[in-house]
Amino acid sequence: MSCILVLSSTPAFSCFAQSALNAPIAPIKIIVGAPPGGTTDTTARIVAHALGTQLLRNVIVENHPGAGGNLAAEWVAQAPADGNTLLMCFTSHAINASLYPNLNFNPIKDFTPITLVASSPSVLVASPSLGVRSLSELITYAKSHPGKLNFAIGALGSSLHMAGEEFKMRSGLYIVNIPYRGTAPAVQDLLAGQVELMFAAVGNVQQHIKSGKLIALGVTSTRPIDSLPNVPPIGQILPGFESSAWFGLLGPAGMSTTVQKELWQATRQVLSLPDVRKKIEMEGATVVASSGPEFSNFLSSEVIRWRKVVAYSGAKPE
Repeated sequence: MSCILVLSSTPAFSCFAQSALNAPIAPIKIIVGAPPGGTTDTTARIVAHALGTQLLRNVIVENHPGAGGNLAAEWVAQAPADGNTLLMCFTSHAINASLYPNLNFNPIKDFTPITLVASSPSVLVASPSLGVRSLSELITYAKSHPGKLNFAIGALGSSLHMAGEEFKMRSGLYIVNIPYRGTAPAVQDLLAGQVELMFAAVGNVQQHIKSGKLIALGVTSTRPIDSLPNVPPIGQILPGFESSAWFGLLGPAGMSTTVQKELWQATRQVLSLPDVRKKIEMEGATVVASSGPEFSNFLSSEVIRWRKVVAYSGAKPE
């Protein structure tokens, strides 16, 4: 377990000076179900630092990785609903509802939604040795060579894994999954030509795309993204395809409306700060800052949406 203590100094917005959330009590904890250094962890730390200043409170980020984020989610679900323990969840929170048959918590009912913090599209990349330069060329080749191509999978049940499954489901292609213990070794084998294809976070492969070491075939968003303006959305070839990683703040179920609203207002304020937005955008993500009810509806739709893809994939927890 790793944690960082963020000590507030000067309040960014004095309207929260008398809030129940900045009473001189224990620090607010943001629990992260992923190891330090990844996008979920980095996003949590960016938000924590800004919230510390905003609320005149100490904010601690604690990492509880394991089981695709389930260990952290269970921890928060069992915590007091006083606003002092929050979960920075990610896409797997919705995917796990179908992937894991016996969760010790309900991904929706056992939490209070605060806000959808940010979302991040991914990109389908190919090894140059494959010899395809567009999504249409890939589909044509894969149809003629079923089972010959491989997808590198950095984490079972991740948004990137499920992006590949949805791609296969919508295209009807037979592409074999090659699982890895993390994104880094998967990217290394892709660069070495040991595997041909991978859905990857933009930040993890952008430099390799610019250097020509990897070929970008399509982005998972519905529109082109600023960092890869010449890479078309996959949905232009496969109508209806869209897949993005996302990151959101949840609290335990039973949180009062007052505390929920104060947390959302404070988070919305810090997410509107130019330096905070810039840091999140440097992670390849876009700030959302939705309301609690909006995040609740989004989370419910994501659980339903990924159920079909998980069933198609046949994936089982490790």
